[in-house]
Amino acid sequence: MRDLQSPGRSPVSAPNGMASTSHPLSTQAAVRILQDGGNAMDAALAACAVQAVVEPQSTGIGGDCFCLYSPGGGDSITAFNGSGRAPKALNSEWMLEQGMTSIERHSPHAVTVPGAVDAWVQLNRDHGSMPLDRILAAAVGYARDGYPITQRVSADFAREADILNEAGRAVFAPDGKPVPLGARHAQPALAATLERIGREGRAGFYEGPVGEELLSVLKGLGGRHEESDFADAVGDYVTPISTEFRGNRVWQCPPNGQGVIALLLLNIMSGVDTYGDTPLSAMRIHHEIEAGRLAYRDRGAVLADPAFSDVPVEQMLDPAYADKLRALISDSSSLDPMPPSELPRHRSTVYISVVDKDRNVCSLINTLFDGFGSGIMAPESGVMLHNRGQGFVVDPNHPNGIEGGKRPLHTIIPAMVTRDGKASLSYGVMGGEYQAFGHMQFLTRHFDYGMDVQMAQDTPRFFPEPFKDFVEVEGPIPEATREALRALGHDIRPASKPIGGSQAISINWDNGLLTAGSDPRKDGCAMGY
Repeated sequence: MRDLQSPGRSPVSAPNGMASTSHPLSTQAAVRILQDGGNAMDAALAACAVQAVVEPQSTGIGGDCFCLYSPGGGDSITAFNGSGRAPKALNSEWMLEQGMTSIERHSPHAVTVPGAVDAWVQLNRDHGSMPLDRILAAAVGYARDGYPITQRVSADFAREADILNEAGRAVFAPDGKPVPLGARHAQPALAATLERIGREGRAGFYEGPVGEELLSVLKGLGGRHEESDFADAVGDYVTPISTEFRGNRVWQCPPNGQGVIALLLLNIMSGVDTYGDTPLSAMRIHHEIEAGRLAYRDRGAVLADPAFSDVPVEQMLDPAYADKLRALISDSSSLDPMPPSELPRHRSTVYISVVDKDRNVCSLINTLFDGFGSGIMAPESGVMLHNRGQGFVVDPNHPNGIEGGKRPLHTIIPAMVTRDGKASLSYGVMGGEYQAFGHMQFLTRHFDYGMDVQMAQDTPRFFPEPFKDFVEVEGPIPEATREALRALGHDIRPASKPIGGSQAISINWDNGLLTAGSDPRKDGCAMGY
C-alpha cells in the first residue's frame, strides 16, 4: 500500500468492468460501452478510436495495431497482428540505387500501408458485439465538436509540431504555434472519415475518396505505393508466444513485434537477485541495464518479419540461452565491448486494457510510432500517416532490410498474464524502443517487489537506449545511485522526457474484483463500474 501522506495515485477497483487508458475521455468511452452492454473488444476499440482523436500525436487511423484477446478470461489467447507492409515496389536495392542509405522520418518510404483500420474491422467482426458505427460514435463526436488539449498532449504537440507538413500544421499549429493547453480543438475532416469507416468498414479507408487521397499524397512525395498495396493491407491472426515467470505465464504477440525481447528479458531477470526490497538499488539497476543491452543487441541482429526471415524465437526463449546471457553480466562493471550475438542470422503508441463483466479480456495497442508519425497528413481525410517504415534498415543482406510486402521490426507489444488457466493481468507499455524493457520493469516490480499495479507504474524508470549507448534515468532516481552506476561504467544521463507510459488491469478470480492502474506520465486514468 502506498504512503497516503505522500503524492500519488491509488489503484482503482471495481466489481463489473474496467478500462484503463492514457486519456480520461478514452477511458470514459470504454466504460460507457461496457455499461451499454458491449464487451471488452467493443470497449477497447471505442477507446482506441477516441484516442486517435484526442491524442492525435500518439495514435490514429493512419497507424498500426496489435491485440491479445482472452474470451472469458481463459488461457486460450487470441493474437492479432495489424501491422502494415512496405509497398511491393520498394526495397533496399532500389533505395540504394537512388542514393538513400536510411529511411527518413518525413519520407513517404517511412509509411508502410497502415494496418489499424483493417485490424479494427476484423476484431470487431470476429469478437465484438456492437456495430462499428456505434463503437466509433464517441470518437466522431469529439473530432466534430471538439475536445480539450490536456497537459501531456500539449507537451507532445510542442515537442513534435515541427515535423508536420502543411496540412498537419493547418490542423495542429494553425497560427504557427501548436494548439495550446486547455484549448478546445476539433478535427472535422477526421470526423467525416471516421463516420465513413463506421458505415463502410475497411472500404471506407482503403478504397474510395480516402484511399485515393492517401495514395495521391504518398505518390506525390515519391512513394512507391499502389492501389494493390492498399487492397492487400490485411492483418493476421497469429499464434502467441509465452514464457513462465514466477509461476505465471506471460503472453506476447510473435515477431515482427519485439514481444520476444520482453520475454527474453524476463527469462534473464528470473535468475537475478532482488538486491534488497527496492528495484532502485544501484546493483539491481545495473543488472537490468546489462540485461537490456544484451537483449536489444539480439533484437537488432535477428528480429524481423518471420514471413521473410527465420527468426530464432525458440532459441531466444530457451531458458538455457537466458542463463548464457545472465552469466555475461558482471557485478563489478558494465560489458565493454558488448560481445556479438550468438543467435543465427538468416537472410531474409497508445495502449488500452479492458475487462468486461463476463471477464473477456482485451489488451490492445495502436500507434503512429513517433509523435505525429511521419508528419504527413492527408488534408481532405484528416489522416495522419505513421512512420513505421523507419523500423526497417536499408540493407538487402540484413534480416530486417526493407522489402516489398514485408513488415518492419515493430515496437508495440500488448501483453497478458495467465495463472492456473485464467487471465490474471492485462497490461501494456508505451514508449517506442522502451516497450520491451518496460514490460520487464513493470512485471518484475509487480511480482518481485510486491508492488500493486499502480505502484509498479509510478516507480521511477531508466532505460539503456539501444541506439545511443547511454542510460536515461528519470528525475527521482538519487544522484548517489547515479554516481554508483557511473562507477560501474554506465553513461548516465537525465531523461529528456518521461520514459514510456503504461496501463494494467489485474483480475482476482477469488472475489471477482478488478484492480487497475494508469501511468501518471500520461493524462489518463483507470475507471470501472
